[in-house]
Amino acid sequence: MKVEIISPNAKLFEGEVTAATVPSQMGPFTLLEHHAAIVAILEEGKISLTEKNGEQREFAIKGGFTENHDNHLTICVEL
Repeated sequence: MKVEIISPNAKLFEGEVTAATVPSQMGPFTLLEHHAAIVAILEEGKISLTEKNGEQREFAIKGGFTENHDNHLTICVEL
């Protein structure tokens, strides 16, 4: 799935991943390819991404929101 992580000041990440774990207000959850459409409010924590090559990336955030639709995940964050 295509993932974009953006903050008010910059695009932090753009690329293809196989999994993304986000810290939502309802608890952390993982989105996989072809996940159902969802919008969630994020709280302070870490976003974890697994890239197609198996590499792991983490981003510490203070909050934000995420929207997933048609295998495209957009994560808007405050750092």
